This record gives sequence, C-alpha cells and structure tokens, in this order.
Amino acid sequence: MSDVQEWIKQTVTGNPVVLFMKGTAQFPQCGFSGRAIQLLKSSGAENIVTINVLEDAEVRQGIKEYSNWPTIPQLYVNGEFIGGSDILTEMYESGELQSLLKA
Repeated sequence: MSDVQEWIKQTVTGNPVVLFMKGTAQFPQCGFSGRAIQLLKSSGAENIVTINVLEDAEVRQGIKEYSNWPTIPQLYVNGEFIGGSDILTEMYESGELQSLLKA
C-alpha cells in the first residue's frame, strides 16, 4: 500500500466524518462539494474533516483508487465510504443521512 493510501486510510478511520472535496468547507471550489457540505451541516454533522483534493494531486488520484469511485466529493462516516453528492442528496431527502450522522 502506498503512503497516500495509508494516509487516506488513517484519515478516514481516525475521524468520524471525512469529506474529500474540491476546495474547503468555507470556500468550496465546485457545486457538488458545496452541496455536500450544505447537506452535512443541515444533517447536524459536527467536526467534519474536509480534505481539499485540489491541494494535492496524489491525494486527488489516491482517493479515487481507495474508494474505487471516480468522482469528488466523497464522504466517509466512521471509516466507511458513503458516496458522492448524488447519493448524499438521496440519503438526505430520505432522512437516512441524518440518522447515519446521529449514530
């Protein structure tokens, strides 16, 4: 396992809520990342760890390989890959995201 993969694994397993995104929570650099942050905050998520993939090409590529998911953003809760923006939207609308974050 590469150093990047190891770092990603430690990050997602060491923090309850991790969002790999373009930009930061304060300044998202794409609409999907901005939407993901809004949904998490609306669902009551606290202490969201955000990783700006635009700052590190190795992480940007590495997270796609780690999850086997081609797009950013990517949400991890308790070390488990949840999905991207579309999945978060569906989960939010069904109330599933709020339940997951409260658990």
